[in-house]
Amino acid sequence: MPRIERTADVVWEGNVARGNGAITAGTGAFKALPFSLPTRIGNPEGKTSPEELLAAAHAGCLTMSLAGELTEAGTPPTRLGVSCTIVMDEVEGEGHQIVASQVTIHADADGVDDATLAAAIERADAGCPFSTLLRKAGVELELSRA
Repeated sequence: MPRIERTADVVWEGNVARGNGAITAGTGAFKALPFSLPTRIGNPEGKTSPEELLAAAHAGCLTMSLAGELTEAGTPPTRLGVSCTIVMDEVEGEGHQIVASQVTIHADADGVDDATLAAAIERADAGCPFSTLLRKAGVELELSRA
């Protein structure tokens, strides 16, 4: 696989408490997604946050990795549903940190038994760069099947 580089741009106006920002993908896939501190730590009010974007990235990466593992095993999925919740909490002496990524996987693939699916999920997790990044950062990864 070739080296991959992607870019996002953020514009922020104002102080951290009352300011707001917008995140835009370098590809143009999304533009000016709004975020602010009050919507980051409270009611999102339709705005995003860095944690939500990380959850989307982890779920997307793991989904593609699992699709690859199932396809390689000769049982390509008909449908995968992956939900990810990123948990940020206060860590004593370190401030707010990402402490967990809770992932729930629902997989429909013809001819796949529980043991085969569990093994494919394990390989997919090991092959997902976001899972690797989070683990190396000390984040607890919780994988479950729906």
